[in-house]
Amino acid sequence: MAISLNTLASAKGARTKKFRVGRGEGSGSGKTSGRGTKGQRARSGGRNKLKLKGIRSMVLAFPKLRGFKSRYKKDHSVSLERLAAKIGDATLINLKTLKASGLVPKSAVGAKVIGSCKLEKALHFENIKASATAKEAIEKAGGSFIVPKVKKNKKRV
Repeated sequence: MAISLNTLASAKGARTKKFRVGRGEGSGSGKTSGRGTKGQRARSGGRNKLKLKGIRSMVLAFPKLRGFKSRYKKDHSVSLERLAAKIGDATLINLKTLKASGLVPKSAVGAKVIGSCKLEKALHFENIKASATAKEAIEKAGGSFIVPKVKKNKKRV
C-alpha cells in the first residue's frame, strides 16, 4: 500500500484526548474542577497576577548565609609522631617532601607541625610552621627551622 496524505496517521497512544474538567461529579473532576475552594487561584484568570512578586520577596526567600569564609587556604597540620615515623632518611623537610611522603595532600599550600614526641635525629624544616611544643621538641633533638628571607620592594620617592 502506497503512503499518501489520506493514509498518514500518528502512532497509537501518541495523541490523547484533552481531559475536560467541570463536567459533573461523576467525571471525577467536577464541582470545583480541581482548583480547590475559593481564593484567587480558584477564580477564572486569577493566577496571572501571582507571578509579579517583585525582588523583595525573592530576597526574603533566599537562605541567609551567615558567618565568614576566608578565600585563603589554611595550612595542613602534621603531627610530629606521624612525621617521625613516616620520614625516612630525609633531614631537610619542606612542603615537597611532605607531599611526596603523603603526609599532606598534593593541593596543600602550607604545612604546620603540631604535637610533641621524643625525636632521635635532628630534623631541619624549610618554610614550615610549628606549634610551640613541636618547636621545643625539634630544637631539643638538634633540629632547626629555616625561613627564607623575602625581599621587600623599596618605595620610590
